[in-house]
Amino acid sequence: MAIITYREAIRQAMDEEMARDASVFLMGEEVAQYNGAYKVSQGLLEKYGPKRVLDTPITEEGFTGIGIGAAMVGLRPIVEWMTLNFSLMAFDQVISNAAKMRYMSGGQVKMPIVFRGPNGPAEFLAAQHSQALQSIYAHFPGLKVVAPATPHDAKGMLKTAIRDDNPVIFLEAEMLYGTTGEVPEEEYLIPFGQADIKRPGKDVTLVVHGKPLRMVLEAAKTLEGMGIDAEVVDLRSIRPLDEASIYRSVGTTNRCVVVDESWPFASVGSHVAWLVSKNCFDLLDAPVELVSSEEVPMPYNHRLELAVQPSVDKIVAAAKRVLYKV
Repeated sequence: MAIITYREAIRQAMDEEMARDASVFLMGEEVAQYNGAYKVSQGLLEKYGPKRVLDTPITEEGFTGIGIGAAMVGLRPIVEWMTLNFSLMAFDQVISNAAKMRYMSGGQVKMPIVFRGPNGPAEFLAAQHSQALQSIYAHFPGLKVVAPATPHDAKGMLKTAIRDDNPVIFLEAEMLYGTTGEVPEEEYLIPFGQADIKRPGKDVTLVVHGKPLRMVLEAAKTLEGMGIDAEVVDLRSIRPLDEASIYRSVGTTNRCVVVDESWPFASVGSHVAWLVSKNCFDLLDAPVELVSSEEVPMPYNHRLELAVQPSVDKIVAAAKRVLYKV
């Protein structure tokens, strides 16, 4: 396997799918001449030309709507939002049109479109650019929502997303783009709705999705030093959600901590915690713990920024609570 960055894994997936299928194209702010705000689309303009790699104006509602229209007539657009925070400008297009069109047409109109971009907190971006919005999009039937945390998962799941005939919200993270990992050199796809056990264990289940996976794996190492064997369940796919893998893990450990970098109220994390509490009631030896961001807009000050988010220490403390009930 090659060791590549998350950024390169995304680029490879788009490049391979554009080469395989002439109906695939990329559009968004600065994706062409500037090679992408985070250099994810570097080299694609030179290879495929301006008809398939399109710079758009700073009008999320407009170019998102153009992408939806293109998908309705048989093309396969990849719409890049420079950040999911800017996707709020296009929210009506996504929810009223992309999510509903296939249902309202009785399946006659397919919607093969991918909306991708960085989601959640990064660093020094303050309140308006640090929001984790996965629960908003996962709330609406008709949308698939995925949050791969490794280069391997990012490449395989983006290729799956591009080939899907339904709209997919593909959640990346600014702090992941430079991370590295093993990626097969041969083609592969990763189906949606399949969680991955990133670390097996027998004492406590740690459920996570997206960027916090790295933090959770670090917490698992810390717990190992305390004699606690933590199993890490990476959801990868939020909608569809692999409930069975979560329940199997909790059935082994009898304890569960859910980690979500979003706010706790009506979040993906709180929903997963409720599902476990409801469906694993007789298996649990302690109440499910949720580690999330604090209920405040993101501060700009870096120490405060870190203080309001999940951390290794918070995850370890939650794991100790479900084990020792302290």
